[in-house]
Amino acid sequence: MPEPGPEGERLQKIISQAGIASRRVAEEMILAGRVTLNHRVATLGDRAQVGEDLVEVDGVPVMIDPGRVYWLLHKPAGVVSTTKDTHGRSVVTDLVPPEPRVYPVGRLDADSEGLLILTNDGDFAMRLTHPRYKVDKEYLVSLDKPVGRDTLSKLARGVVLEDGRTAPATVTQLSPTLVRMVIREGRNRQIRRMFEVFSFRVTRLVRTRIGPLSDQRLAPGQYRALTQAELRSLWSAVREAG
Repeated sequence: MPEPGPEGERLQKIISQAGIASRRVAEEMILAGRVTLNHRVATLGDRAQVGEDLVEVDGVPVMIDPGRVYWLLHKPAGVVSTTKDTHGRSVVTDLVPPEPRVYPVGRLDADSEGLLILTNDGDFAMRLTHPRYKVDKEYLVSLDKPVGRDTLSKLARGVVLEDGRTAPATVTQLSPTLVRMVIREGRNRQIRRMFEVFSFRVTRLVRTRIGPLSDQRLAPGQYRALTQAELRSLWSAVREAG
């Protein structure tokens, strides 16, 4: 990245505008060596160009690029997690502003619903979906009949599918036909296929959490921008996992 010119913003102002800390506290962070500019330890007086230079606090990027957008969408059932569909079905990008163009991070099959991030930040999307970073995702799973503890224990240990054995999962029974499940993989229709191994049909599947991110108030079809605090928590999650 280029060296910041004299016309850039002071780092303490950038950190303050990002909602991370006041300017005074930001100065203390810089003096403590907690702030880096383009991968080198920053000093008081350093300036940066927003959208060009990389500013990090404790190794987590300060998300201030005005050209980047990060939407959190509650995808309704029946909507496809792509930008276009050859069968004429509604797609997730129909539910957010058309500009700037964004892409879904990961997938939710058409029959499933729940939280989905859309962004134009490719590095951010890659880190959230790459197996190396193991960002966990939580789902509520409704079943067509009561499920027993033995089956849930087997699901938690991992089951063999046609594309290989699934990784261990966290499975919690909430009622005879309702299960909370946390997985760290993103295979196509994975949870549905896992239950099919034991002759169960998933009647409803809702993603309720992505890493540290959740929002019970977001209704199906609604979206909102991620906050700076949420972006930092997601970046921290992938940094720790990596």
